[in-house]
Amino acid sequence: MLQELSIKDFAIIDEIQISFQPKMTVLTGETGAGKSIIIDALGLLAGGRGSTEFIRKGEKKAVIQGLFTLPREANTYNILEEYGIDSEDGQIILQRDLYRGGRNICRINGMMVNLATLRKVGETLIDIHGQNEHQELMKPENHIDLLDEYDKKTSQLRNQYQVVYQNYRKLKLSMEKKEADEKAWAQRLDMLNFQVKEIEEAGLKINEEDELVEEKNKLDNFQAIHDALELSYQILSGEKIDVVGNLGNAMNELSDVSDLSENLQEINTKISDAFYSLEDAARDISDELDSMEWNGERLNEIEERLELIHQLKRKYGDTIEDILHYHSRIEKELREMENAEQNSEKQERQLSEALEKVKELAIKLSKQRKKSAKKLEKMIHEQLSALYMDKAVFEVKCLNNSKLYSKGIDKVEFYIQTNPGEEMGPLAKIASGGELSRIMLALKTIFSQKMGVTSIIFDEVDTGVSGRVAQAIAEKISQISNNSQVLCITHLPQVAAIADNHYYISKSVNDGRTETSLKELDEKQKIREIARMLSGSEITELTLKHAEELIKMSK
Repeated sequence: MLQELSIKDFAIIDEIQISFQPKMTVLTGETGAGKSIIIDALGLLAGGRGSTEFIRKGEKKAVIQGLFTLPREANTYNILEEYGIDSEDGQIILQRDLYRGGRNICRINGMMVNLATLRKVGETLIDIHGQNEHQELMKPENHIDLLDEYDKKTSQLRNQYQVVYQNYRKLKLSMEKKEADEKAWAQRLDMLNFQVKEIEEAGLKINEEDELVEEKNKLDNFQAIHDALELSYQILSGEKIDVVGNLGNAMNELSDVSDLSENLQEINTKISDAFYSLEDAARDISDELDSMEWNGERLNEIEERLELIHQLKRKYGDTIEDILHYHSRIEKELREMENAEQNSEKQERQLSEALEKVKELAIKLSKQRKKSAKKLEKMIHEQLSALYMDKAVFEVKCLNNSKLYSKGIDKVEFYIQTNPGEEMGPLAKIASGGELSRIMLALKTIFSQKMGVTSIIFDEVDTGVSGRVAQAIAEKISQISNNSQVLCITHLPQVAAIADNHYYISKSVNDGRTETSLKELDEKQKIREIARMLSGSEITELTLKHAEELIKMSK
């Protein structure tokens, strides 16, 4: 249920915080006081379309928050888990901020989400039903879902059907993809074979290109490297200039006197370090000279190898790593295509078997739907009779469609005949405003428990009715509140009288600004408000007594 609602800087609302109770709550007040603004705010909180026009004049943003408590079996938990949103305490807070620049920020339990996620969660919490917005029940495309949810056996059959149907669609799409263009399939197969073979034959290795470039640079600069090494060796250990030998002599001379002072010892250490370092360097230069050998053939091999790598990079990637990654991907695709070629007959057999199975289940589901439809028709007639539409005829049309789709082979739509002698017609088109309100309430009474929403909101759905019909509508709304929390904006005293909780909405002008305020009414205030609804602005002792009697009768 909706426990708390906070609205700030929204339309003519400065700031309102409302605590709601279970069962049935009505909101009443003068026309234009802002009753529907609260419903608009709830609609936005449930993921409805926002507009900067909702932001209060002079403010940068509007903020709407709602605290909901969830029953253990609520479908909302599955959606929250899917998006990684914590809900262990059974509470959920929705928040939506509308900014003047058009930006929207949505949060669920403090976690930022996109509008689609907010809407997906909000639809499980709030069902708003207005005068011209009949939502799920009035959309023909949803009638099949409502029918299937109504009967447990039908719902189970549909779940079985959808598993089989999804498998059939997967097989069919795979076959269609292959058969769509046999020529393109063959060309792709040839190309993949060529590319896989070309990369495999190249035998590429990670870091190979860097090693080849280094070796090529050495061969390209063979003479310059050899001359530099030769001259360096002659300088360090040559016959004319023997740097290493002379440094060794200096080291020997200093070693005899190094014990005489710390400075001499330090100098001797430096000379010794230099001697051994240069001796090692001379030895390394000698080894490098001995190993150097000019190899023109090797240089040609390296250049050819680098050119091959360059050509492969142009085709398959900027680096050897990219080429090898591309090879893995196309090799996998090639295996799948080759398997598909080998398993073509097997696929055709599997597709044929899946089609037979899905047809069998579709027919079985269709038969069960027709049985369920008869039960639903009977229940709707009972509800309509209680709403003084006992002459109306309600029918659930289940028309078989030769084409299989995700919900079976049926097209389901609710039809009605409101008066004897008239033709049956689609529910959403045939009924008048008052009749449609009663039909909607009949359906809501049956489906409120099935729909599983936390809060059902009625926005002046009782327009166009009066007298005993108004009383019947009040009773139906109260009956719906046994399964779900109900919030109802109404102008009917009969509806207000039967409510468990009553809020009065008013507006006033403060400092030149119009503001909406909301007040919970006690028993005496409720009597006075219902008296106003009965008689208008002038409240008399008689209307007060009438209002009190109406409340007692409702109880």
